Amino acid sequence: MDKVNDKGENVNELLEAHAHVWNHMFSFIRSMSLKCAIDLGIPDIIQNHGNPITVSELVAVLPTLNPAKACDIYRLMRILVHSGFFAPRKLHNDAQEVGYVLTDASRLLLKNNPLSVTPFLKVILDPIFMMPSQLMGTWFQNHDSTPFVTANGKTMYAHCGHDPSVNNLFNEGMASDARLITSVLMDKCKGAFEGLESLVDVGGGTGTLAKAIAHAFPHLDCTVLDLPHVVHGLQGSQLEICWRQHWIFHNWNDEECVTILKRCKEAISKVGGKVIIVDMVVMDEEKVNDENSKTFETQLFMDIHMMAMLTGRERREEEWAKLFSAAGFTNYNIIPILGLRSLIEVYP
Repeated sequence: MDKVNDKGENVNELLEAHAHVWNHMFSFIRSMSLKCAIDLGIPDIIQNHGNPITVSELVAVLPTLNPAKACDIYRLMRILVHSGFFAPRKLHNDAQEVGYVLTDASRLLLKNNPLSVTPFLKVILDPIFMMPSQLMGTWFQNHDSTPFVTANGKTMYAHCGHDPSVNNLFNEGMASDARLITSVLMDKCKGAFEGLESLVDVGGGTGTLAKAIAHAFPHLDCTVLDLPHVVHGLQGSQLEICWRQHWIFHNWNDEECVTILKRCKEAISKVGGKVIIVDMVVMDEEKVNDENSKTFETQLFMDIHMMAMLTGRERREEEWAKLFSAAGFTNYNIIPILGLRSLIEVYP
């Protein structure tokens, strides 16, 4: 029987609630530990080692490690193993000694991996982009457009345009994400681009995605459209038959999205075509189960991140449908084969 304290509270339930609060209170340690591993170059060291690497071997090759802190590397590795970024392996020559190997997740952090997500990780975990979340409580009580404005005195895009180092960090992060998504698109969604004569990548950053599509479809004329400080120096064709959005609508509020969609509709209605969107379609809560709960949680994380950084949000299917209808489109098709995101085809 569970014990009850003198206030009539179930002690076990009280302690479980306490642990739940602590788990969330310290959940930032997961991402900070991962950032630490990246800063130290641990994934690449393990990759270059070729075999399971022990803590002592890891310490010996860490280039700038303070020897007095060598004993703490095990503590870092322990939480990263628990988080699924490294896996322990028993060594044949010593049943007690453990070596560490990469997992699928940490392979995405390797410098020589063309699909590396490390640049995107560095953006999200940079102090400039993390401080706004610290000020959300203040933002809810003031008149600023976003917590980013509360933290920095200007919008995120204005800040990027003003600070070249932040702009380069952001562009590199977006390009790394585009490379991964492009790889999947070209593998699973080539049919979405067949029959098109030209394409405009709206919000296409430095052109990573447009270049990959142009390479896969040599006949397709591609244009990259983005802010001046982003596209400076980029070149390409200027035909406008199909407008393509890569993870852009979640940056903007509903009114702004409808304006963008109307402009897209005007462009494609002259020559025929469709709008192709790569963005999140947030799962319905009633469909969440043990198998997909992490996906749903990550989508919710991203939604709050957008609230902190910009005026946008992540949207459910019915919210997408409302935007398309308001912009005058008649039909859409969602293809949920991009993990956290989906490919959406929208027709005039």
